[in-house]
Amino acid sequence: MQNYYVTEQHFSQDQTQALCMSTKRILLVEDEHSIREMVSFALGQEGYVIDEAENGSTAELQIADNLPDLILLDWMLPDTTGLELLRRWKRKDALKETPIIMLTARVEERDKIDGLDSGADDYITKPFSVKELTARIRAVLRRGAGSVDSEVIVGPIKLDLDAHRAYVNEAPINLGPTEFRLLEFFMTHMDRVYSRNQLLDYVWGRNMYVEERTVDVHIVRLRKLLKPLNCDQMIQTVRGYGYRFSEKT
Repeated sequence: MQNYYVTEQHFSQDQTQALCMSTKRILLVEDEHSIREMVSFALGQEGYVIDEAENGSTAELQIADNLPDLILLDWMLPDTTGLELLRRWKRKDALKETPIIMLTARVEERDKIDGLDSGADDYITKPFSVKELTARIRAVLRRGAGSVDSEVIVGPIKLDLDAHRAYVNEAPINLGPTEFRLLEFFMTHMDRVYSRNQLLDYVWGRNMYVEERTVDVHIVRLRKLLKPLNCDQMIQTVRGYGYRFSEKT
């Protein structure tokens, strides 16, 4: 089997603080381990949560466990073709609105047309750069978002997702990128308890190797920033399990 590669593996601070760090879940369906490893690491650095599958059967199991926000789908797989999976998924109610980007070495125009006509949202040929891939992902997610509001508001707290700014009672507060992502996740998943491991997966990304106590450190920082504004009590500790975000006391 021919080996393909992914280039441009270095990431700036601006990249890691970009808009795409909004805890979107991406399913990467790719049979070549080296490509899966590289793409997963790169997108994890960008703040995405990555699920991996090396074939169609594993991809189906991953989707059953966690519905993705976007799918990166290789054309050639050991047990089926990406085109067949694409057509199958686009017939399912749960997946017909899920954006899918095809990854392939096939450069013939007829192949591109077949993929796009079958429901693919974009098409990227191997070898590709990390910058190109992340730009395509951002563009597809923006198109899929349509008229979705770029602000998240809970009580006196407001997040401007486009500008990556936070406000309490319209006064700006200075959050670091991790605190911003953590607060965004809490505000978009209200009144549900999450363990430290779950928060690590959703906020830091499954491919980021950090200790559980890292969550506690950032919770303390976030509470400290919110305390002068009387909003720290919205981040609630649930003993023996984790944390909950709620307006209810």
